[in-house]
Amino acid sequence: MTLNLELDEQQTQRLQEAARRLNVSVHDLAKAAINDLIAKPGNDFEQAATRVLKKNAELYKRLA
Repeated sequence: MTLNLELDEQQTQRLQEAARRLNVSVHDLAKAAINDLIAKPGNDFEQAATRVLKKNAELYKRLA
């Protein structure tokens, strides 16, 4: 599966800085973060997903 994300400038910069600090590619860091999120017990993941969906609801409406 291919996933495209649109990050703002600050998010992009923070992701790139974290990848540099960890000496990994941005792609590998993002993939590891997603793997970490979905590997946690179901309740934690559901709470995080719900929080993200609520936080970005307006954005999702505009993108639809």
